[in-house]
Amino acid sequence: MTSAPEIKFYYAPGACSLAPHILLHEVGAEYRPMPFEIGAQGTNITEEFAAVNPKLKVPTLSLSSLGSVAEIITESPAVCTVIAGLAPEKNFMGEEGIERVRVLEWFNYLSGTLHGGAFGHLFRPERFTIDSSEEALEAVRTKAKENITTCFKYVEGRLREGKWAVGEGFTGVDAFLLVFWRWGSAYGFGMERYGKYQKLMGRLVERKSVKEVLKLEGIKAML
Repeated sequence: MTSAPEIKFYYAPGACSLAPHILLHEVGAEYRPMPFEIGAQGTNITEEFAAVNPKLKVPTLSLSSLGSVAEIITESPAVCTVIAGLAPEKNFMGEEGIERVRVLEWFNYLSGTLHGGAFGHLFRPERFTIDSSEEALEAVRTKAKENITTCFKYVEGRLREGKWAVGEGFTGVDAFLLVFWRWGSAYGFGMERYGKYQKLMGRLVERKSVKEVLKLEGIKAML
């Protein structure tokens, strides 16, 4: 019988790693939490983490069995897929067929468009222009805010009244949506306008796993 792998989970409180952190608690996995803050200049990134993940980003998952070299998994969709695979009967990445495709569709949109293509520009405008003047950086931030609002309108339009994001049960998409709800609330995007999104988050935060992880990370749902 194959033993369960040793799991190390690298995360930053309130970051996009919140979603896989919730999934770890949903599947009931034993893991070693590796929390740290990611500063704007990377000043508090440890040498150990830099060796584990040269991208210097969370979430990062380290899986190792006795006597084996650790497998390092990065990027939220991949990390969530691996964690969901620890309890495949729960279908946290959707049931086989079109439902699983929809989960992947959501993950790619949220990680690529809303996070990387919108919030990423708001958080780190200097990465997206060669002009370091404050005027240029503010122009990037302004466009980022427009893109974020467009994304939130799209999310609201895709959600179904009184339903989880995909199918009839909780999936990793619902946990991932909490990341962006919190960021939208923190940056004043008027999240109360998105009624279906707000109701979904209200249901989500009642889950035991979500309550546990919010407490562990020392953050609030911001509902």
